Amino acid sequence: MDSIYSTLALLVGGNPVTLVSALIFFATAALSLGIMSVVRNRAELKRRAAAITVDVPGRVNDAKDNRSLRFASISAAQKLIEYTTKHYASSDDANMKVLRRRLIEAGILDPRAPGFFFILRTILAICFAAIAMPLVPTMLPGLTPSWFWMCVLCAGMMGYMTPSLALDRRIKKRQNEHRAGFPDFMDLLVVCADAGLSMEAALDRVGRELSDSYPSLSANIHMATLEIRAGRTLGEALEHLADRLGLEEARAFATLLQQSAELGSSLTDALRVYSDDMRHKRLSTAEEKAYSLPAKLSVPLVLCIFPVLVVVTMLPAYIRVKFGPF
Repeated sequence: MDSIYSTLALLVGGNPVTLVSALIFFATAALSLGIMSVVRNRAELKRRAAAITVDVPGRVNDAKDNRSLRFASISAAQKLIEYTTKHYASSDDANMKVLRRRLIEAGILDPRAPGFFFILRTILAICFAAIAMPLVPTMLPGLTPSWFWMCVLCAGMMGYMTPSLALDRRIKKRQNEHRAGFPDFMDLLVVCADAGLSMEAALDRVGRELSDSYPSLSANIHMATLEIRAGRTLGEALEHLADRLGLEEARAFATLLQQSAELGSSLTDALRVYSDDMRHKRLSTAEEKAYSLPAKLSVPLVLCIFPVLVVVTMLPAYIRVKFGPF
């Protein structure tokens, strides 16, 4: 070892700083080369393994082997999803109808969505309760067994309600977007109707125009045009559009068009009147929010600014009374 050190010292001229720098450089280079070699070997091994595991007659893959853990877990998950979906798809009670309507308003159109919803709700309830079991004694020591199980039950209920709360939040967000874009949708429909386009062509055109500003509304309008092309009547397509949007304005619009077609009145005049009504309604909503702003600001003003003003005003007088004049 001394001979190696003396040799390296002669090579660098006997300067210890240069010697340490050289050793660090060589160590870093060796480590980098080692890491690059390991990464390259693993990539080559994966490439060869992918070439070997090609389906060959007479060979059984691990994913298809009935004895493998991966196949068993995938099969169990598929059976659970299929059973849950079949059970809740066949159910037709009032609660299931409400759930399907909420899922549609949230933009989830998969027929298996109710099954996934209940599976997620059950899994989250179990997970929250399992997490609360070790955390509750740590955070709240000295609890009686009854209070301990009450906290665990509350945690499970929280996990059980989380998917429903997330679904409500998504529905509210989409409805706000739809409500904000519906007056613009009506204005563009009036322009297209004045230009001589039919209602089907106007819906298609307006849906493409709103894709940048209101993507969710545009997607629902596009689905309505696809339903019309598939053979549904205009009234049925607009009713389904109103169900997906979850807005009373959309339901009123579908009723307006249906009554205009039945009574033979001018569709353009009906659209123009309804568009003006939507515009005034949006202006009234904005004015209502503006007028309610002072009342909403009074709470943070009282809680945050008023105590500071009281302290700043009363502190000098308190100091003078307590300690006397300086």
